[in-house]
Amino acid sequence: MSVRTGAEYLKGLSDGREVWLAGRRVHDVLDEPILASAAHTVARLYDLQHDPEFRGHLVYEGDGEVYPISLAAPRSPLDLKTRGRAFHATASATFGLLGRSPDFVNTLVTAFSSAHEFFSRTDPRFGRNIKAFHADCRERDPFLSHATINPPLNRARTSSEQDDPFVHLRIVREVSEGLVVRGAKLIGTLVPVADEIVVFPLPKYAKGDDSYTVAFSIPVSTPGLRIVCREPLVADPTRHLSTPLAPYDEIDATCIFDDVVVPWDRVFFHGDVDAANRLYDVTTARHHTGQHGIVRGAVKAELLTGIAVAVAEMSGTNAFLHVQEMLGELLGSLELAKAGILAAEVDAHMSEWGTLTPAIAPIMALRYHFPKMASRMIEVIHTIGGGSLLSTPAEEDLRSELWPSIERFFRGADGVSAEHRIRLLKLAWDATGSAFGQRQMQYERYHSGDPVRLAAAQYSGYDTSPLLETVNRALHPATVYMEKWREPQT
Repeated sequence: MSVRTGAEYLKGLSDGREVWLAGRRVHDVLDEPILASAAHTVARLYDLQHDPEFRGHLVYEGDGEVYPISLAAPRSPLDLKTRGRAFHATASATFGLLGRSPDFVNTLVTAFSSAHEFFSRTDPRFGRNIKAFHADCRERDPFLSHATINPPLNRARTSSEQDDPFVHLRIVREVSEGLVVRGAKLIGTLVPVADEIVVFPLPKYAKGDDSYTVAFSIPVSTPGLRIVCREPLVADPTRHLSTPLAPYDEIDATCIFDDVVVPWDRVFFHGDVDAANRLYDVTTARHHTGQHGIVRGAVKAELLTGIAVAVAEMSGTNAFLHVQEMLGELLGSLELAKAGILAAEVDAHMSEWGTLTPAIAPIMALRYHFPKMASRMIEVIHTIGGGSLLSTPAEEDLRSELWPSIERFFRGADGVSAEHRIRLLKLAWDATGSAFGQRQMQYERYHSGDPVRLAAAQYSGYDTSPLLETVNRALHPATVYMEKWREPQT
């Protein structure tokens, strides 16, 4: 099978999966408006793989077949740039608002497969399993989502120290068919409309947590897997004027495993605390998914900066110096985000697994600073938009008999029509102030983990020796100068 179409993806969602939304069982996700909206957004991304305008950016040929570029391990600078362009094409189609688009976990699985020897160190069959799973993904082109975080009941305790031993996902026992697991994982973004869920541990497991360390993938329809969606952020996703970004609400969920059997051929490792803590970094999955994250972030920055500019120009406030300064600040942040992408590519290195791996330093820098950049962009939009963001009429008012008599009160500067102004202001609010916009901001703050730990990890992993050498030269400038330039004695 080659790359799938959107219709093929949607057809596969009617598989009896157990999804719960607002206290009730959803028997078909495509019959539920908020889930169907998310699913159709994903379907459009699948269709891009067949669109002549995008196909050259999103797929590659190999062995007589066509595969997603996100499932190809980069081996050269050209490969890395090509994959970056693919990330940009997908992110642009969703304005950078879909953080867990199909290419994200594809990239993760590709990194894992490239590092199959890491998994083989625990057990040779696990290395074979991850390679076979990657090959299977290339053949079937499934939509993979993932869940990695343990429920935060008591953060001061390790997994094995929790009052309930089966709150964090745990191996119950081994059977002939595979592993039996019980517990929960967060945050399953888009899992309700995914084909499969990839589960793996992130660092910070401790001695005694062996039975909580497991990596695997299973279909979302697997018996015993219950998907509990968070409360929807949009009441009616069909009101496109009032909530224009509703199609990009990537529904989050809690994934509850009730004695789920994971087949042995889908187990990638288990029972190894040291491997669990090193997995994400040593396999370079952190680096490769990081490239995806900073590309998507830059695309979102384009949307937010563009909204700020458009609102200023529509209201005529772009003529004021202080507004120009704010817009210049946002444009500067946008360019810094783009520069970080280039730095990650230019400083890439060959990993021990034979993949050209983006430089982690600029990725970590952007992961820490981008939420602050995005927060400032939102603040500027609110400042420029002012009270107008809160005074737009309802979508229904534009189609009512009242509209002709009030339309002139909602026009913009220099002939901007009332409907265009209202649409722009509602877009600005949806991106920054609505429940959807607030979820987007919270996502940026935490989708890569605790920002304090991110900054600390950058310090811990950064080679500071050149910086300290610079300080040493500054401490003894005359000595250094004389030693470097002293003429040989005759």
